[in-house]
Amino acid sequence: MIRIATLDDHEAIVAGNMAMADETEGVALPPDRIRAGVRRVLEDPTKGRYYVGLAEGRVAAQLMITWEWSDWRNADIWWIQSVYVGVNDRRKGWYRRLYDHVRSEARASGAAGLRLYVDVRNAPAQATYARLGMDGEHYRVFEAMFDVDGD
Repeated sequence: MIRIATLDDHEAIVAGNMAMADETEGVALPPDRIRAGVRRVLEDPTKGRYYVGLAEGRVAAQLMITWEWSDWRNADIWWIQSVYVGVNDRRKGWYRRLYDHVRSEARASGAAGLRLYVDVRNAPAQATYARLGMDGEHYRVFEAMFDVDGD
């Protein structure tokens, strides 16, 4: 099941963000800053939104989106800021399920598209993705610009 995260998911999301930074960039994030940042998003929907994938009653996967106005499209574009799937839950289809869910919600909201930002200069992150069997082509899955007919 995938749903919008609530304050009950706070600590699981914080743990996921810290694990993601460590795995992909070798960075130990300050826990208090991450707790405050995640809480701010969970409490103020204008800042962004987390989605969580649940397995056996726990958070197995998480995805954060924000949005920005596109004057070319006269609508918001949703940006996937981060996606993390726990080590024991990888290769179980979570990336695709999260994407499909968020893409559907973006369309329903009237967004002009959905994008994931990837910094190709982040060598540790690219190495992590490669270990997961991702060669860069998977990012095409995470970008969809909708036409005026909603396709």
